[in-house]
Amino acid sequence: MEKFFKEINGETWLVEDERDNMKLHYRLKDVIFSKKSPYQQINIVDSYDFGRCLVLDGVIQTTELDGYIYNEMISHIPAVTHNEPEDVLVIGGGDCGVVNELIKYANLKNIDMIEIDRAVVEACVEYIPSISGEAPKDERVNFIFEDGIKFVKNKNKSYDIAIVDSSDPVGPAEILFSEEFYISLKKSLKDDGIMVCQSQSPIFHKEVLKKTRNILKKHFPIVRTYKAVVPSYPGGMWSFTLASLKYDPLTANIEKLNRNTKYINSEIFKSCFNLPNFMKQELE
Repeated sequence: MEKFFKEINGETWLVEDERDNMKLHYRLKDVIFSKKSPYQQINIVDSYDFGRCLVLDGVIQTTELDGYIYNEMISHIPAVTHNEPEDVLVIGGGDCGVVNELIKYANLKNIDMIEIDRAVVEACVEYIPSISGEAPKDERVNFIFEDGIKFVKNKNKSYDIAIVDSSDPVGPAEILFSEEFYISLKKSLKDDGIMVCQSQSPIFHKEVLKKTRNILKKHFPIVRTYKAVVPSYPGGMWSFTLASLKYDPLTANIEKLNRNTKYINSEIFKSCFNLPNFMKQELE
């Protein structure tokens, strides 16, 4: 059993370390899948409160209970903000949840999902189909199993939208939060392109959010940070940062928003950009 699983009073618990100062305990019904890939330890667990969850190196990435909140917020907002998107790039996103939201838009013609670890995708498609959904069957989706950083370096003006669905900025994912990567990503966008990334907890990871936003403001004329509540993520509140070469989400045509959602609606679309005072003060 991996070190982050503990037997307590005859029951199995996932113990997730957060910043060396806090441990999050999740009581499990079962560990459904376990595999050590060349990149990370992959587990699919069935928990009492959150349902089935993808766990990478002991950290929950998505859950059946609330994963749709993250997936909808990082995908629908750029898809609606861009006037006429056709080509989308997704970096990461191995659980396929983001791509499963994107395929709800008929105007999208091509979705390239770049995931370094094929084993993550295979596990999620088999064991958490409630999250991966119809994405593996959609002919517009191209699964490309390679390093997202290297892939982006070889692209030029290829995409209308780029979504960085990365794990926490540690280990292999750390470079996905670097200025070098964001510069390459900008070059892969068309002249009116949009990119969006998850920018961590505005409560526990303020420095990551602020650094990400400051880097993007150096290279994009329009940068907007927005928020959502994702209960399975540390602190609950989570941030996303959108950077655009032309279109502003504050003036987007929200009538285009797909109605087949559980969390986002026109009211949420508008209000998510209204940041609490502590975030405004931190980001000024």
